[in-house]
This record gives sequence, structure tokens and C-alpha cells, in this order.
Amino acid sequence: MDCPFCRHQDTQVKDSRPCEDGAAIRRRRQCASCEARFTTFERVQLRELMVVKRNNKRSPFDRDKLERSMSIALRKRNIDPDMVQQRINNIVRRLESQGDGETNTQDIGRLVMEELSQIDKVAYIRYASVYRNFREAKDFGDFVKDELD
Repeated sequence: MDCPFCRHQDTQVKDSRPCEDGAAIRRRRQCASCEARFTTFERVQLRELMVVKRNNKRSPFDRDKLERSMSIALRKRNIDPDMVQQRINNIVRRLESQGDGETNTQDIGRLVMEELSQIDKVAYIRYASVYRNFREAKDFGDFVKDELD
């Protein structure tokens, strides 16, 4: 693995441990050239996922984008980061277990909403406001009323 600081190709693993309930391995590395230390994560990828967008364009699934969208919804909410990673892992596993290796943005949004609804209602409503494209305050009110009934 290349050093992110000096781009030297020789790095050594100093420590490895499981994380995210065994779904990933966290490795502490040190560069042999500049001696900088950094962390990498290794995860199992069952298959290459492709996302079909609304305009029918296809792009590779980006776990980081999923993490960013959930973190935006969860901003300033007191939620355990490990729980969020578990929920992200759940979403990725469910997507990878689908038959053909392709999924659409609507399915990803639906899965994110399911997970967020179980951990934080405010984050769920924040995400829904973007996912369902609320245009005015009345849309928020109608959605919250439907969800709480």
C-alpha cells in the first residue's frame, strides 16, 4: 500500500484488529521511508455493485457516498458511530445479496430510510425530506403526521 504522505510503496502493518462487528479489519501502518503512521480498513466485498440512476446511467456503488448521506441526516444527533457503521453494513449486505449486482437509487434510499427510522426519527425525517423531495413546509407536516399515526 502506498504511503498517503510521501507515496512510498513500502509500508508495514504495525497492528491489526477486527472492527465493525467483524465486518472489517482496521490496520495501523507505518511508512518505511517517512515513518508516518496511518490507518486503513479492509472489508469483504461480495460482488461489484452498480447503481442505476434515475436517468438510467450506471455508476459503481460508493460506500463513502452512503456514509456521507447518512452522516448529514444524523448531524448533531447523539448516535453511536459504531451503530451507524452497523446500519451501513446492513444496507451494503442487503444490496450485495440482491440477484444481479445492480440496484437503483430508489432502493438504496428506501433501505437508508428503513435503517434511519430504527435509530433516529429526526434523521429519518431529514433524509426523507431530500429523498422524497419535499418542496414546502406542508410536505414535512404531512409526512410526519403519516409517520406518527
